[in-house]
Amino acid sequence: MNFSDAKNNILQILSRTDSQDLVKLISWMKYSDDLDNYLVDNQRAILQSIADDLRSCLPLEAVFPSETMAIQKTLQNPKPTVHMDAFLYDEEMVDRLCEEGKMSRNFCLTCGSHKTAPMEFISHSFSISELQFLFLQALPDLAGKMVVDVGSRLGAVLYGGYLYSAAALLVGVEICEEFVKLQTMTVEKYGFSNRIQVIHADICSQAVLLRNADVLIMNNVFEYFMEPKDQVRAWQFVSQHFQKKGALLVTVPSIQEALMSLQETNGAPVIGHWLQEVPLDYNTYLQNDMDPDSLKQIHLYTVL
Repeated sequence: MNFSDAKNNILQILSRTDSQDLVKLISWMKYSDDLDNYLVDNQRAILQSIADDLRSCLPLEAVFPSETMAIQKTLQNPKPTVHMDAFLYDEEMVDRLCEEGKMSRNFCLTCGSHKTAPMEFISHSFSISELQFLFLQALPDLAGKMVVDVGSRLGAVLYGGYLYSAAALLVGVEICEEFVKLQTMTVEKYGFSNRIQVIHADICSQAVLLRNADVLIMNNVFEYFMEPKDQVRAWQFVSQHFQKKGALLVTVPSIQEALMSLQETNGAPVIGHWLQEVPLDYNTYLQNDMDPDSLKQIHLYTVL
């Protein structure tokens, strides 16, 4: 049943409802928890529709040829690694791509043999299920708050925050012009512009935005796109300006892991005086298609 037919059926039901019960029925539709599952499914359907749109605009790995550093760093990994965007491709879709021969989960350890090992997958976006966990479970009520996504790429965090939270403003900061255009196109098509803003900029030019942010989200944001010295510069900038007491920082992976490779670089930031990790219960929001290990990569911190 399409939207038009469904709407007409609902209007017919309302027109046939006894007048003394009509107010009760409308009140039930507006406030009852009985419809929550349908509303969540509708939000998920919107996100899946956005993913469908974006897949048609991107290469399989969702990395533009202009992102030369990300491509080079992937090739330099000791274990073969593939960029596979979790927002665009869920596990079922990856399985289908493997069956069609368009990609593989394994690589050959000895050319020509059957000795294989699993490939590494890296995603710079949250999956739809991870977005639900983030906004419905990990983060508190965001009514009136400003959320900033550093390196917003496809805009998945912005769309998820729009649909699953009451955040007053969701701002994506993205340095790649191609991704800014994709986000802008999506925001306009789906009518999200009243609460979403996309900025084409380096985060190190956004001191005022960082100082005003209530929630900062950083998903695999620097390692594949910056040299170590530039990563250090970016972390230092964030730590200097994201200082609002009680503000929240979401990172993938943990800050400790993100900074581990930078410890030998002069000026590597120290987080002990700045943040405190907030424990997350990763078991309370598991769904059938959700990978518990992927949730455990999500870390939440509060500014001291």
